Order: sequence, then structure tokens, then C-alpha cells
Amino acid sequence: MRKPLGLLLLIFVPIIVGVYFIREMSVSVENEDCFSQGKGASLVSANNIFNEALQPCCLDPMTGYFRNGYCETNATDYGRHIVCAIVDDDFLQYSKSLGNDLISPRPGRNFPGLKAGDKWCLCISRWIEAVEAGVGPKIDPHATHENCTKVVPIQTLLDYSLD
Repeated sequence: MRKPLGLLLLIFVPIIVGVYFIREMSVSVENEDCFSQGKGASLVSANNIFNEALQPCCLDPMTGYFRNGYCETNATDYGRHIVCAIVDDDFLQYSKSLGNDLISPRPGRNFPGLKAGDKWCLCISRWIEAVEAGVGPKIDPHATHENCTKVVPIQTLLDYSLD
């Protein structure tokens, strides 16, 4: 027996809306005091892998999940854009081959397109993939977020450091 569409909508719409609001309102972070409140909020204070104040990664092109020049993150940054990488042609072609074209500009998304030598806040998972594929770009450890050390040994990060 078919249920009327109206009845299905009455059942499923509140569930879908409820899940959406729970997801948007919940913040699963280890230390909520590290985050400021509000739409598009970034970390109030963040450290680099040396446990020093996080330095800017790049202001031209403007990078970071919040496009403020820093590899900051919060609960809305599902990719965790916390590695300040100095991209090279090998990495850019590798990323493009996986469907993430970082070369082509996308002005509507505030993305200028990258070229070899640019610094950019990469997702930690993409950086790890690139390292495992043999095309991991160098990093600026002073501008790389301390949370990287939770998933990558500090020595590995230092092995890819410009310093």
C-alpha cells in the first residue's frame, strides 16, 4: 500500500532539518576555548609545530581556509587546511590528476590559481597522500599548524621543512 506523499514529507522533512541543524550547531573540538564564536570564526590563537605562535603562510595569493593568510582551522574546516606548503609543479600536477586542480583560477571562489613556488594551506590528508606518492611539497614549519603533529610525526614534518 502506497503512503501519501504528504505523510512521508511530514515524517522525513523534520528528520532531515533536525540532522542539518544538529550538524551545523554542534562543535566537536578538543578545546572549545581555542575558537572564537560566530560565522566563519577562525582560531583566536594558534601555534605552529614548534609550539610557537603560528606565522602567516602567504598573503599573496591569500591562503587559508578563512583566506586570512594563516593555516588556521575550526570545526567547519572538514579538510583541515593546516599545512603551509610551498607547492611545486610535481605536486600541482599530482593534485590535478586526482581531481583537485589548484592551477586554474576560480575567481568566483576567491582562488587565483597556483604556480610553482607559491605557498598554500593544504589539507593535511592531501599532503600525506602526496608524501606517500613521492611528490610531497616542502613546508614552512613556522606557518604549519600544530595539529599536524597529531597525525604526522614531527620528524617527517621537519624532513619536508624549508629550514
